[in-house]
Amino acid sequence: MCLIYFCPESPRWYMKKNRYQDAMKSLLRLRNHPIQAARDLYYIHAQLEVELDFIGEAHYAKRFIELFTIPRVRRATVASFVVMIAQQMCGINIIAFYSTSVFRDAGADDNQALLASMGFGLVNFVFAWPAIWTIDTFGRRSLLLFTFPQMAWTLLAAGLCTLIPGTGGAHMALVAFFVYLFAAFYSPGEGPVPFTYSAEVFPLSHREVGMSWAVATCLFWAAVLSITFPLMLARLHAIGAFGMYAGFNIVALVMIFLLLPETKQRTLEELDYIFAVPTRVFMRYQVTKVLPWWIRRWILFQREARLEPLYQFDTVGEPEDNHSSDFGYENDKAKVELKDTIGLTSGVQTTR
Repeated sequence: MCLIYFCPESPRWYMKKNRYQDAMKSLLRLRNHPIQAARDLYYIHAQLEVELDFIGEAHYAKRFIELFTIPRVRRATVASFVVMIAQQMCGINIIAFYSTSVFRDAGADDNQALLASMGFGLVNFVFAWPAIWTIDTFGRRSLLLFTFPQMAWTLLAAGLCTLIPGTGGAHMALVAFFVYLFAAFYSPGEGPVPFTYSAEVFPLSHREVGMSWAVATCLFWAAVLSITFPLMLARLHAIGAFGMYAGFNIVALVMIFLLLPETKQRTLEELDYIFAVPTRVFMRYQVTKVLPWWIRRWILFQREARLEPLYQFDTVGEPEDNHSSDFGYENDKAKVELKDTIGLTSGVQTTR
């Protein structure tokens, strides 16, 4: 906390207050060269001008209401809600909040429970580092779709290991091993992805209020979990609690598959277009196109299997064949909806 006082203030905040000299000083501390600082000063200024054109003097409450009334923004709101509540559904905080109680319920004494809790925190820290590379290499959605099944079976395995008779070292070692494996899958996936994803899905005009909504969702359900889990652990013990959250992982996996578009390396304009596609169209595409392709490619090992894209950024509404005509038509409708939607970003292009 003491180190926060040595951090430079946000240049964007300074510029909103018309303190451009202070903003430049912050940018000079954040960038390697004055030319880079000057470039970003102009870039942020242009972004703020675009925001002002769209939202004007709109009140914060009005923009919050628009999270649920503007179709493009509403889809981003739903996506951020799903990815944030999934972080609580995966079960990470039942261990992070109550790790000592969980290990003690599994048969560990006080010292063993404390040591196991320390190991859990260490694994969580170490395996979060690969996300710096994987989150932009494999994508946000891909990481979630891969790690949630792994978290489900490792959490279930940890719960089943509590049924092993005896309280010896091997008993606790197995429980701790699967809990650590669970944390290793969580850390590069559902750990960093929700906050990264939620920060980029909203247009500039609604990004602040949208991110506030996303974080509030995460913390609200974390509070619900912290209140309900002790009762769950007392009645169901570790096996029941772990088994229930393993099931929640599968539910979260389905929600992510059906409701979360990929945002990796998309510009703001492309994200506007992606979230202008109706939710039912995206869900139908996942069920009728992506799922059959995945089965053919990765279960039947048919290398010739091809997946037609849902988004056509260069030639919208001009399908290559009859099979893609429905989705081409929906892309046209998304384009029209995008033009009619207020509060979206345009004129400033940002590559992620």
